[in-house]
Amino acid sequence: MDIVQVSISPASWLQALRMHAGEHPITAVGLILALLVVLFLLFQSLALVFSGGASNAVQYGILGGLAGFAATALGALPALVLRSIPQRLEDSMMGFAAGMMLAASAFSLLLPGIEAGGQITGSAALGAGVVVLGMALGVMLMLGLDEFTPHEHEKTGPCGPGHESCGRVWLFVFAIALHNLPEGMAIGVSFSQGDMNVGMPLTTAIALQDIPEGLAVALAMIAAGFRPPLAVLVAIGSGFLEPVGALLGVGLSSGMALAYPVGLGLAAGAMLFVVSHEVIPETHRNGHQRDATLGLMVGFALMMTLDTTLG
Repeated sequence: MDIVQVSISPASWLQALRMHAGEHPITAVGLILALLVVLFLLFQSLALVFSGGASNAVQYGILGGLAGFAATALGALPALVLRSIPQRLEDSMMGFAAGMMLAASAFSLLLPGIEAGGQITGSAALGAGVVVLGMALGVMLMLGLDEFTPHEHEKTGPCGPGHESCGRVWLFVFAIALHNLPEGMAIGVSFSQGDMNVGMPLTTAIALQDIPEGLAVALAMIAAGFRPPLAVLVAIGSGFLEPVGALLGVGLSSGMALAYPVGLGLAAGAMLFVVSHEVIPETHRNGHQRDATLGLMVGFALMMTLDTTLG
């Protein structure tokens, strides 16, 4: 299949964004607020990161992000010879990935965040409130990016302002980015204090679920008409967003004390949004809800066990 690339000028894309913001003002305001808070947390911690004050955290974060990249590449490679897998199996695999992400959010992000927030504020209730604030920021960030980023869903097609003028390769790339960036951020946040008991279980979970995710992305692109080498290359390339997101996560949570529980909550909120808004609905569109749910339960149980063993 020949892929037609259509360029979009910055001016026309900005115009499309303004029109879309006028149609969705609440989401636009939420996205701007979340981005401002993220930028504030990032800038106030950059000096610490680049001065070497968080050198171990940066190293651990990069290694964790690279593990996610390697797992994504490993999962995508079989698509060079596979043209498809049974839909039931694909839905079960993605349900498994969703279960691991749900458990990782709970056991490796939210619980450590509530504990850290309670120690910092001296109140369990205030500690939980700090994490909930971070969750809200993560949800607003992902909701806004999902609404205002042109991208393509496997089943429901293209969406977002300006998608009419983007090549389909880029629409798939943006869609993958919306999945992988919060995963990388979660890895970086979990290592931002240099605590292996928090970072290792989460990184292991994300890397394991990246294997079926990488295969599913490559096969989805092949099913959409892309040649296998291009589909695999794009799926592998998307894995680079995990070390990038990990660096962002380390930066977000390495500054002032409260940035750590807020960052854990933000990463958890972003991951929960992706699971609920994207992954689970996709696994339930083909009549295999039971298989997908069983896969989710297996993934959740495995991650819970890993967290207990490695944490």
